Amino acid sequence: MAESLPAQALPSWRRAVLKVGSNLLAADGGGLTARHARALAEFIASSHAQGRQVVLVSSGAVAAGRALLRERALPGNDLAARQALAALGQAPMIALWQSLSQRPVAQVLLTHDDLRHRRRYLNARATLRELLLLDVLPVVNENDTVAVDELKLGDNDNLAAIVAALVDADLLLIASDVDALYSADPRRDPNAMPIAHVPALTPEVMAMAGGSGSTVGTGGMHTKLEAAIKAAAAGIPTVLFDGRNAVTAQALAEGQLYGTLFDTPGSRMQARKYWLRHAPAAPGRIRVDEGAARALGGGRASLLPGGIVGTEGEFHRGDMVEIVDAAQRPIARGLCQYGVAEVRRLAGKHSREIDAVLGYSYGAEVVHRDDLVVLTEAGA
Repeated sequence: MAESLPAQALPSWRRAVLKVGSNLLAADGGGLTARHARALAEFIASSHAQGRQVVLVSSGAVAAGRALLRERALPGNDLAARQALAALGQAPMIALWQSLSQRPVAQVLLTHDDLRHRRRYLNARATLRELLLLDVLPVVNENDTVAVDELKLGDNDNLAAIVAALVDADLLLIASDVDALYSADPRRDPNAMPIAHVPALTPEVMAMAGGSGSTVGTGGMHTKLEAAIKAAAAGIPTVLFDGRNAVTAQALAEGQLYGTLFDTPGSRMQARKYWLRHAPAAPGRIRVDEGAARALGGGRASLLPGGIVGTEGEFHRGDMVEIVDAAQRPIARGLCQYGVAEVRRLAGKHSREIDAVLGYSYGAEVVHRDDLVVLTEAGA
């Protein structure tokens, strides 16, 4: 680590997304290596032991696929060739992380469409949540094999920021082959200084990003700053650190950062609650009984089918709905896991009956507490 980088306290977190770049996993002239990944896996294990959850966004599939074909003529660098290499390299990339983890590892492949379309977004979110509840390590990557655009999310920095918002993470960690953001490109400017704390991502900060600096990946400092901007918009701070340094990784497990901290204007909860409170709502309402209204008013309960007495208006799965009591007073608003026709069929039922009533289930909650904000009128 740079001698001028001071130790600073890592922001408090319960759930984090860790992004690991290709340069940390690709061996010189060969396939994947555990050389740097081992310390990062130990950080994940230590975090799990402390009751925390980690989602891993790992690069390296294309590099692994290219290494498997090193004895043969390599394909070109067009989209189809990169998709083929990514498909070939996914298995060894997942195998590497499984070899370093005592917990089961699950592969989750996402595309632009999964993140653009609300229903698929919610399905991806539900899957990741369930994997975390099962105490599994999700390893996320873009589904390059079926991507129709150039690998825009393939830099995986931006993908990691999107995943952080997707799973309501408290922190985004970017493990890189640089130890911090510098005031200028340190490869070209010997006077470049590392920056430990960035209160706001201003145009001046963005101008500090140099070139890619990666020989096997598709990202660079600019994409890391883009990711930090996306995360900050969701109220999630970002930390950038040297993933090659085992001491730095160990310090993270102890709550200390040697790297750059990108702050947010407010906390994750503040940003999310603000969005839930002010996002456009569908013209739909869910009426609840007195017990459900009281539980929701406490701010720690999800809306279950048993507390629902009726619906008004129209809404679809993933829409923002208003939750009201018997006197039509607004209690809360949140993202509904089911459409209006489904909610009507589930009203008054126990959560365990959902599958029997509908023939499928999107979860026990009609509105999950993470997707719900209590309104000021709740105490009226």
